[in-house]
Amino acid sequence: MAQERRRSVGLPALCILGIDLGTTSVKVVLVEKTNKGPTLVASCTKPVQADVRNKEAQLRENEQDVHRIIEALNGCLASFSPAFVQRVCCIGVSGQMHGVMFWEAAKGCTWTENGGRWTFQPDKASQLITWQDGRCSPQFLSSLPAPQSHLSVASGYGCATIFWLLKNRPDFLEPYTAAGTIQDYVVAMLCDQEKPQMSVQNAAAWGYFSTIEKSWNTKLLEDSGFPIHLLPEVVDSGDLAGETCQAWHRVPAGTKVGIALGDFQCSVYSCLSQDSDAVLNISTSAQLAVPLPPGFQPVEAPDPRSPVQYFPYFDNRYLAVAASLNGGNVMAAFVKMVAGWMAELGLEVSESDVYRPMIEAGLSQAESRLRVCPTLFGERHAPTTLASVTDIAASDTSLGHVVRSLCRGVIQNLHSMLPSGNLKEAGAKRIVASGSGLCRNEVMKQEAEKVFALPVVHGQVADAALGAAYVMLKRNQQRDLGGWEGTGEAPSPFRAKMTPQLTNRAASGAKVGFCQLDIWGVSHLNLNWEEVKDISLDIRSPFPQHRPGLRFLPECAEEQEALCP
Repeated sequence: MAQERRRSVGLPALCILGIDLGTTSVKVVLVEKTNKGPTLVASCTKPVQADVRNKEAQLRENEQDVHRIIEALNGCLASFSPAFVQRVCCIGVSGQMHGVMFWEAAKGCTWTENGGRWTFQPDKASQLITWQDGRCSPQFLSSLPAPQSHLSVASGYGCATIFWLLKNRPDFLEPYTAAGTIQDYVVAMLCDQEKPQMSVQNAAAWGYFSTIEKSWNTKLLEDSGFPIHLLPEVVDSGDLAGETCQAWHRVPAGTKVGIALGDFQCSVYSCLSQDSDAVLNISTSAQLAVPLPPGFQPVEAPDPRSPVQYFPYFDNRYLAVAASLNGGNVMAAFVKMVAGWMAELGLEVSESDVYRPMIEAGLSQAESRLRVCPTLFGERHAPTTLASVTDIAASDTSLGHVVRSLCRGVIQNLHSMLPSGNLKEAGAKRIVASGSGLCRNEVMKQEAEKVFALPVVHGQVADAALGAAYVMLKRNQQRDLGGWEGTGEAPSPFRAKMTPQLTNRAASGAKVGFCQLDIWGVSHLNLNWEEVKDISLDIRSPFPQHRPGLRFLPECAEEQEALCP
């Protein structure tokens, strides 16, 4: 058989859309699939500004307006060029974990079209009750049944919040027939799901879920009167949820959408280059995580006092995670306090103007004997342990001393939860540091390098939106995503079918005089063939609604059956 000849087709590369629905902002990225690997081609971040005024301060409620979140998401997508958006072949979505919102199935949104751009707006949907919600007191949590899971339940966790609503505001739940995280909601709307789906990652973060059996504690919950009809169907993290039901912001209808993922796992995924890395991330809160070896399974008995939790990752693996509620928000609270004091003294100054001089003051003091316990917001394993300052000496009361001690306290708090020795036992050889709380704070960087007995590498970006895109790219590169491979090899030889998303292959021995390749939005490519022994074109269309294929001129119409049966 003659050696196979391949013709490279110079067509635009695929794009993967990555979305992260964070606590304070929404970020959307476009990642281009190239022969040299993924390349970031566009990025947009919009502040959410969705916090809802707390009606009852004593309940420590924390809710966000879903309309504002979707508005920020729409703003990000509207900023992208249609030339890129129309080449999107799949969508990865991540978002803030633990939280819960409710909607009426099949009525959760309304779709509208304007100039070929379809968008949706929330309709029969509730506010988002976030992971920061504090209405579930320690006393209330202790009254709940113990979960059949290795993970404890805390305030702000979806199932705990539903229990609270069931017992305190039962009328609130009556109109709703579906529930999920904010990212589950977006995926359900995009795919027009009657019943939402949820990844193992997000289900574990809700509580009352066995990651080993991959199932809810259904009988336990049902026996406690829990409305189990609100629990989403759970699928593996990284699976596909479905396809877009509309040309959302000109992303082609029929584009594959991944199951919604946890923002923490996606952040880790974006910067974890090898299994011997641990990841330190300080943004609003703070996390320290290390991947555990394949085969590790946690004991299914929750220990509410343990500072380390085992979060499901990908491919049935786990991350050992010290997830602190105290990170960049502690520094933000300190800045707000300083600005407030100055205002009381008659010196009006913005918080942003305070931050830089504050860090410079901290850099001027290499050491401080002050000891700051930074747990201003408590911890899930110790909710009643709040912040404190000890070892106060007259010589260590300058702004620089306090800032230095505060940064050290944030790092030491994480280290006490997951010490360097435990990281080494898990196989970690270095710590990859990321997050705005580190990259904007040189004092925090210095303290991280001092406290941990492992090399700390800075400059990596833990980006949940990028991570969501990378997951979709890597986990689906063996799947048919409805895009073209361009110059790549065909996945496997098979005869052509005139349908989108399949490789068109010339049958061996076909005699073709002339044909024309016609793909919507791409210039015609004319090919002159004589006695074709074995030739293939690797063609995949990023536009599922348009059928790519070979158009035959009249003089060679008799060959159409041979070439494309």
